[in-house]
Amino acid sequence: MEATATPSRHARGPMASLPGGREEKSPPERTVYMDCNATTPLEPEVVRTVTEAMREAWGNPSSSYPAGRKAKEIISAARESLAKMIGGDPRDVIFTSGGTESNNLVIHSVVKHFRKSHTSRGGMTEHHRPAEGATPHIVTCTVEHDSIRLPLEHAVDEQVAAVTFVPVSKVSGQAEADDILAAVRPATCLVTVMLANNETGVVMPIPEISRRVKALNQQRAASGLPVILLHTDAAQALGKRRVDVGDLGVDFLTIVGHKFYGPRIGALYVRGLGERTPLHPMLFGGGQEWNFRPGTENTPMIAGLGKAAELVTENCEAYEAHMRDVRDYLEERLVAEFGEKKVHLNRFPGSERLPNTCNFSFLGPQLQGHSVLAQCRTLLASVGAACHSDHGDRPSPVLLSCGIPFDVARNALRLSVGRGTTRAEVDLAVQDLKQAVARLEGQACAKAAS
Repeated sequence: MEATATPSRHARGPMASLPGGREEKSPPERTVYMDCNATTPLEPEVVRTVTEAMREAWGNPSSSYPAGRKAKEIISAARESLAKMIGGDPRDVIFTSGGTESNNLVIHSVVKHFRKSHTSRGGMTEHHRPAEGATPHIVTCTVEHDSIRLPLEHAVDEQVAAVTFVPVSKVSGQAEADDILAAVRPATCLVTVMLANNETGVVMPIPEISRRVKALNQQRAASGLPVILLHTDAAQALGKRRVDVGDLGVDFLTIVGHKFYGPRIGALYVRGLGERTPLHPMLFGGGQEWNFRPGTENTPMIAGLGKAAELVTENCEAYEAHMRDVRDYLEERLVAEFGEKKVHLNRFPGSERLPNTCNFSFLGPQLQGHSVLAQCRTLLASVGAACHSDHGDRPSPVLLSCGIPFDVARNALRLSVGRGTTRAEVDLAVQDLKQAVARLEGQACAKAAS
């Protein structure tokens, strides 16, 4: 667990002169990676598994000869590993290109199912139509990942669906069950709330939301209203805390490999795939993944995803304990070095957090998050979601939604530690931050004096 950070391939050091005028680069400066909520490196065992599958399982999984059968067996084993990681049935897991596809597939499926059921005549579907000409309605919250938010906004723009974006509590940072249920309408067909937020680390009360939705569904059935399905994007939670679909009570769950030291593909869990819970393909082709996600399977990446899931199943408690210890030490060091008047931890007392996530702000007009990171020479981190990295100095919409004041949100940094992050690396990162802040404050003083 106590791995040492490797130097960045892109880091550059000073040049040394050699006889003949030649120059030699000195070893690159050491870097400390603390952006594990953005992505994680492949575990060595995952790399070996992927490489082995490339060599030995190159056959088409749909082919009947030995190379094809071996590829199919590897895919089946990986499916079982993913199901075991989340406490589900392997028959309810389909492989996708990643979290964005999985999330879009859920939204597409639920809207299409609503419309098909709504326009059908006779039988149960006629009974479950809320009103002639009704538009499917979806409930979500204001801190979702763009792969949920943007498809839903597009659906509204195209008049395909109506959407309610429920504000999270400014006290807990959570999407509260009462607020989610209050947003439900007769035509509501989906509630989608992430399991854990990628910026604050706050864990959402999905089991409570599930219990409330199930109770409501019993009442709705008696009134002839459509069933409300529940989806959670578990991208940030997997590999950092225990995730069990039975305990969560969800109908859909999104899996993203590169967040838990696996390859950049994903999967979607669908409870009672195609029978109890509807799924409608976005693609049409050769019939792979039971026709729900056709296309020749990417056997090596699927094998790697299965190995990553296997490692999570075997070691999740140890991973969680290690990350929590290092993250807590990081927060202790920040307060000790800067003091509470200079650093503000953007936390929500009483709410469960991911064990690896630390969101904080330096207090001062010249200490915007992007500016601080630009001055860092060792630390590799971010100001928030990687997909928002082009937003400049604008504050994170997620933090603003959580009630963090504008100036504090604009100065926010997100440090997310990993399985191999050490306390020694925390010390290096904090010293790097201290020097970065000193440089920015010195520049501000010099500018004021000139």
